[in-house]
Amino acid sequence: MVDPAIGAAGDIDTAVIMMRFENGVIGTIDNSRKAVYGYDQRVEVFGSGGAIRSDNDYPNTALISSASSIHRDLPLNFFMDRYVEAYVDELRTFIRCIMEDTPPPVTGIDGRQSILMGYAARKSYAEHRPVILSEVGIGD
Repeated sequence: MVDPAIGAAGDIDTAVIMMRFENGVIGTIDNSRKAVYGYDQRVEVFGSGGAIRSDNDYPNTALISSASSIHRDLPLNFFMDRYVEAYVDELRTFIRCIMEDTPPPVTGIDGRQSILMGYAARKSYAEHRPVILSEVGIGD
């Protein structure tokens, strides 16, 4: 949809993934390789008791409003600008876990699950059907 060369290479440029968790919760992921208005990354969670949203980061918080439009800067584009604090927090947590001999809050199992979700999504796309994580798990 975005660039025919991506499809010709056998890859996907636009996708929507729907997940149903064991507890019945539904999650969706919308992905596109192109957002003409800047690098767009948002997370929203809706529930019966409320909602939470994490929005894009911007170079500043200024909004310029007129009778005909509202303008603001594009979201931060370079990943080091977007994630610098996250990288610092990861390093601090890692060092604290070593110094205090405590387990990390995120484990290799957590990372593995996200990889399995990606494999399941790819298998679902290739086979045009829902895929259960255990179908792509190795040694589960």
